[in-house]
Amino acid sequence: MPEIPIIEADRLSIDYQLGKTWVNAIHDVSLVIQPQEIHGLVGESGSGKSTLALALLRYLAPNARITSGNLHFDGADLLAASENDLRRLWGKHMSLVPQDALASLNPAYTIGEQIAEITRLHEGLSRSAAWSRAVEMLARVRIAEPEAVARRYPHQLSGGMQQRVTIAMALSTQPRLLVLDEPTTALDVTTEAVILDLFRDLIHDNRAAALYVSHNLGVIAQMCDRVTVLYAGEVMASAPVRDLYAQPVHPYTIGLLASIPRPTPDVETRLPTIPGIAPALGGRPSGCMFAPRCPVALPHCFHEKPPLEAIVPGRFVKCHRWREIVSGDIKVTFVPDGDMAGEPQVESASMSISVRERRAVSLSDGSTTASYILDARAVSKRYGGSSLLGRLTGAPSREVQAVDDVSLRVRARSTFGLVGESGSGKTTLARCIVGLETADAGDLLLLNVTLPNALPDRPRAFLRELQMVFQNPADTLNPYRTIGDTLERTLKRLNTAAMTVEQRRTRVVELLAAVRLTPEYAARYPAELSGGEKQRVAIARAFAANPALVVADEPTSALDVSVQAVILNLLKDLRARQGASYLIISHDLAAIAYLADWIAVMYLGQIVEEGDTAQVYTAPSHPYTEALISSIPAPDPTVQGGRIRLDGDIPRAADVPRGCRFHTRCPRKLGAICEQDAPPWQDAGGGHRIRCHIPPDDLIALQTRPPES
Repeated sequence: MPEIPIIEADRLSIDYQLGKTWVNAIHDVSLVIQPQEIHGLVGESGSGKSTLALALLRYLAPNARITSGNLHFDGADLLAASENDLRRLWGKHMSLVPQDALASLNPAYTIGEQIAEITRLHEGLSRSAAWSRAVEMLARVRIAEPEAVARRYPHQLSGGMQQRVTIAMALSTQPRLLVLDEPTTALDVTTEAVILDLFRDLIHDNRAAALYVSHNLGVIAQMCDRVTVLYAGEVMASAPVRDLYAQPVHPYTIGLLASIPRPTPDVETRLPTIPGIAPALGGRPSGCMFAPRCPVALPHCFHEKPPLEAIVPGRFVKCHRWREIVSGDIKVTFVPDGDMAGEPQVESASMSISVRERRAVSLSDGSTTASYILDARAVSKRYGGSSLLGRLTGAPSREVQAVDDVSLRVRARSTFGLVGESGSGKTTLARCIVGLETADAGDLLLLNVTLPNALPDRPRAFLRELQMVFQNPADTLNPYRTIGDTLERTLKRLNTAAMTVEQRRTRVVELLAAVRLTPEYAARYPAELSGGEKQRVAIARAFAANPALVVADEPTSALDVSVQAVILNLLKDLRARQGASYLIISHDLAAIAYLADWIAVMYLGQIVEEGDTAQVYTAPSHPYTEALISSIPAPDPTVQGGRIRLDGDIPRAADVPRGCRFHTRCPRKLGAICEQDAPPWQDAGGGHRIRCHIPPDDLIALQTRPPES
């Protein structure tokens, strides 16, 4: 007999109360998860993924209600369960792993106490037995020294360890249903790979079921058995993962998969994008939800809602034209959003370069020909050191070498990608370059002119030439200023030429047009913009003074794949139009490979490899780079194997290992030489360099087969 589904939602609808009005957020959604199944839920922000995930737990916000449908857990009616029944289910039979691990951990209690509390409450274990179970669970999620970690507080753990703790908490009672809401979005690709393996193993070992919510289509492809695509609160498609990726049928699914960035060495491409934005609550169309953005929509699509139909048993789609798409009579094609080459230009590329050269001459009182926009030489940055009490008592110094003798050069009109795990020193290096941190040693040259390390010593012209785009645009935009005011203020402070009020307002409109926003956005406040729109404003502000170099720190990490495609295209277009150069920092290697001409890989304060994109992505690679690339979740469920898992977290910068800094985690370690001697730079040809004891030819031979350990 077939097994009873662990969770079964049938035609579920959910409303939210906004003011005195109830608006629909989830409409007529059906979803079934079988034992040992990992079910993926994908869609853009605002599609209702988190609302549906919490509804499956009956854990909705106070202003939400389930208006219709049925919901069963292990065959029992969940909608008829009382609050006491739900409390017995939550934690024991149902668990949630949230996106923000730190926010879900109590800072006042040790890790072990927080896990032990769950088993004491739900399983009636004694204090000693609950503590033992907590230590056992920490070991199961592959945390080294679990007894010691159990006695620490959340702030004493890295992000990856915090996330593993939340997993240990969720699995400590062996729940039947696990809801994973973007659990790896903020993690490095290496940590993400280990945690995804862990999820898969533990779910299958416990014969549990999981709902995996994510906008990362690579993770969904590698993790899930089945996928449901949600858009504007409705199911657009649902299918086994291999079928959905091999032959996407719904136009929305086709658009999402087309938006994924992929490495294109030596080929200048632009990503297809989905036009427009998803409808807001209360403003959803009466017909097909996706019709306003669909390239093959017919007139009746805008007025008649399509039914959810079965293509074959187990595969469903909600589209009026799915039969034509399956037969090949029509082809759904998304194109890159409008290339800006034909639009009015704020300044041409040649004009931009000549302006920069004139500025450099005025700063240096001499001529300059800047083959490199930025030349950073032997930059170092330290934090901490012994306190007065420590020096008096002879206590050892706790100095942290965040950046250690790093050199890099950014060519004119190019993109330099800087990758590495959290704690490798990427952001510290970027902050030293823009002056938010003062480098302790090293030289910085901008347009062949020496750039003082300390920000107060830099003339304003240098501030104009060097701009930064931060990871979270919401933190960098003043919530009390309109977008127009924010851009005008930048023009006032950074442009030396006097501009009238009308000239500034005209320039604001031009800047908004450059990032594909209409003039009406000048009157809006940041709270009225989506995440992608805020990031576009941040980019417009960075380009307001036509800078020579833009430093972007994780500019797309928190964005949906569809919005990310728009931002990546935008960065390429602005580089081509305005002749700017970029230093892009990211742990998303796919985005870096799509954007960058030259890539440097950073580990524990040092650059361990650099080369052009094609060189870095092919053998020979530094063993660390090899592990990073192998950990990228491929957006293709048929691509399996060949992944390298790194043991442990990156060492603390206060305790840098002797010899090669990577030897404590390296799957290619030779032996004592790696543990005792700092590795030399190896020339792999064409400017490609690798800091490793293994010669490039030997690395090529090794990297044609998986490591032994």
